[in-house]
Amino acid sequence: MKHKNQVFDNVLDLVGKTPLIKLNKMTSQIKGNFYAKVEAFNPGHSSKDRIALYIIEQAEKQGILSPGDTIIETTSGNTGFSIAMVSIIKGYDCVLAVSSKSSADKIDMLKTMGAKVYVCPAHVSADDPRSYYQVAKRLHEEIKGSVYINQYFNQLNIDAHYHSTGPEIWNQTEGKITHLVACSGTGGTISGTAKYLKEKNPNIKVIGVDAFGSVIKKYHETREFDEEEIYPYRIEGLGKNLIPTATDFDVIDEFVKVTDEDSAHTARLIAKTEGLFVGYTSGAAMQAIKQLGEDGKFKKNDNIVVIFPDHGSRYMSKIYSDKWMSEQGFFDSINVEAAQSIEYIK
Repeated sequence: MKHKNQVFDNVLDLVGKTPLIKLNKMTSQIKGNFYAKVEAFNPGHSSKDRIALYIIEQAEKQGILSPGDTIIETTSGNTGFSIAMVSIIKGYDCVLAVSSKSSADKIDMLKTMGAKVYVCPAHVSADDPRSYYQVAKRLHEEIKGSVYINQYFNQLNIDAHYHSTGPEIWNQTEGKITHLVACSGTGGTISGTAKYLKEKNPNIKVIGVDAFGSVIKKYHETREFDEEEIYPYRIEGLGKNLIPTATDFDVIDEFVKVTDEDSAHTARLIAKTEGLFVGYTSGAAMQAIKQLGEDGKFKKNDNIVVIFPDHGSRYMSKIYSDKWMSEQGFFDSINVEAAQSIEYIK
């Protein structure tokens, strides 16, 4: 319950209603008007606050969750943080199976928020018993009174964004949005938001962002799961090595693939040009816009909304670490000056 003078009953009252911020310098050479839906303004610093709160409250309404129960989830980090945050307020235990691709910062944050964390190898198939999907299923079977959220295959993931993110963007643009650009991992954000917006205006173009090394773009185009597409990549929370049923492929018009190297540099550039300290997938979404702009996809009067899913603080040991960037081979002759902005006085 929100009170007068911006006093709130608890942190969960702050979920949603994130700002739409005009992008200026990053898009100065591209036709169109560009606006970022900055999800880092959620209390858990990511769009996953929306699904965590919505799914848990729906489970409570249906009598699936009772006080003292354990909530189990698979996560690359952000969903886990959001579920842990909601669990603290609502009085549930939280157990998370996390991909080893998740940054050390994210894993430390999950522990800080009271979650029991199981770190599982990232580069194994989804049906491998060590994968975070299978570990979560096993824990659900072993822990009495547990509920497995299963965001990848949960229709409520889509519903959460249909009821919040979609209406917010429609109202904030006064219905003038022409394009939505969003990353696709579980697919809940893009699917729920797109479903709402297309019901309002079927002409809105919805463009998904996928990673090289992921199967989603090809599946969207052919409806075939191609294992040959799969290889290790570094972006967390983008793309998949399986087909999540939480993705509604029918509401997405096309997919663009981006590299993890380009996405990392673009995230760093957003901070330096727009003053927005955003995460790896925000860099990926912005990189997709750059590529689309170069291909002449946008017109002068188009109103393009891009979703920036989380905050840069989750990636201090990754894309915002010069050491990590160098280890990945991401600092070449073109980008090396980016690492030379610190001078040590002796």
